[in-house]
Amino acid sequence: QVQVVESGGGLVQSGGSLRLSCATSRSIFSIATMGWYRQAPEKQRELVATITEGGYTNYADSVKGRFTISRDSAKNTVYLEMNSVKPEDTAVYYCNARLTNWNYWGQGTRVTVSS
Repeated sequence: QVQVVESGGGLVQSGGSLRLSCATSRSIFSIATMGWYRQAPEKQRELVATITEGGYTNYADSVKGRFTISRDSAKNTVYLEMNSVKPEDTAVYYCNARLTNWNYWGQGTRVTVSS
């Protein structure tokens, strides 16, 4: 059974920083592309950032330069460092582990950015 568990969400002031964590199963961590997605009220889920098993990263234009995705193989954990956050970053953030034919999703962690 694959586990994808997010943590680190909360309330943060505009301009502040927050780090999200995603703990995953050892069995898939080394071979999966990991990603962070978010869904705001009344909007569709959208890509935030991804990182491949080889360490290559991709970011949405809206977060490029502000957010950093990384992975720690010793802890089977993916992080999203959120800096200079904006109110429009408010959303439920979901961690994703993607294999060739399967997507595994966490339950999400809520981030609220106050003005």
